[in-house]
Amino acid sequence: MTEHETAVRRWREHAPDAVLLDGFHALKHALRFGATVPVAVTADRDAMLRLATELAPDLTAELERRVTAVPAAELRELVPRVHPTAVAALAVRRDRDANLAALALLPRRAPVVVLDSPRNLGNVGAVIRLAAGFGVTGVVTTGDLDPWHPNAVRSGAGLHYATAVERTGTDALPPGPLYVLDPEGKDIRSAGLPDDALVVFGSERHGVSAELRDRADALVALPMRPQVSSYNLATSVGMTLYHWAATSRSPLVPGRP
Repeated sequence: MTEHETAVRRWREHAPDAVLLDGFHALKHALRFGATVPVAVTADRDAMLRLATELAPDLTAELERRVTAVPAAELRELVPRVHPTAVAALAVRRDRDANLAALALLPRRAPVVVLDSPRNLGNVGAVIRLAAGFGVTGVVTTGDLDPWHPNAVRSGAGLHYATAVERTGTDALPPGPLYVLDPEGKDIRSAGLPDDALVVFGSERHGVSAELRDRADALVALPMRPQVSSYNLATSVGMTLYHWAATSRSPLVPGRP
C-alpha cells in the first residue's frame, strides 16, 4: 500500500469522530496548540511547504513530516469542498471534561465569553478566533448549536485548540460574576470588566435571555450611534475584549493580522 493510500485509509477510519481542519491555517493553529492530528493531507505539497516557510517556520519540519500528498481527485472525495490551500486534516476533539475543568478553575486571569443561544455557526467560529487571540479563558455556548460543528471550526481557523470551547446549559455556567451586554446597561467605557467575569452576549435578533439578564451582576453596553440597531456578534465580542485587554494587565503583544 502506498503512502497516500495509507493516508486515505486512515482518513476514512478517523473521519466519523474527528474534527475537520479545513485548510493550512486551521492545521497550523491546531498543531501549535497541541491538537492530536492523526492524518493530514494535501493535493499540492510544494505549495503547502512554501506556506509553511513563509507563515509557520516553527512548524515547517513537522508539517513536512506529517502531511501526505494525495491526488487532487482523492482529496475532493474526502472533504465537502477543497480549501484554496489544498490542505485538510483530521484532529481529535478536545476532551469535554478537561474543557469544563479549565473553564471552572479559579482564580481566572481572563474572562469567559458566553454566547447565549447563538444562531450562526460562522459567528461562533469568529468569536472563538477572537477569544483565542485575546487569550481569554474560554468560550461557552448555550442553546442548540454545537460550537465544534465543522462550520464553526472552519471560521475559527483551528483555534478551538487554543482555548476551552464547550456547550452547557444556562444552569451549568462556570463560576464568576455575570456581566451581560445589554442596550440598557452602563456604558462599558466607564465600567470595568474583572478578569474572572463571565461576559454574556445574546443573538443579534433576540439578545440575552431573560433568565441570564435577571441573574446579571452588571449590565454593560457598547457605545453606538443613535438609530443603529446593533453590531454583529463577533464585532461586539471584539470590542468588549479590546476594552478588557486595554484596562487589565493582559500580556498581549501586537501580532500578524
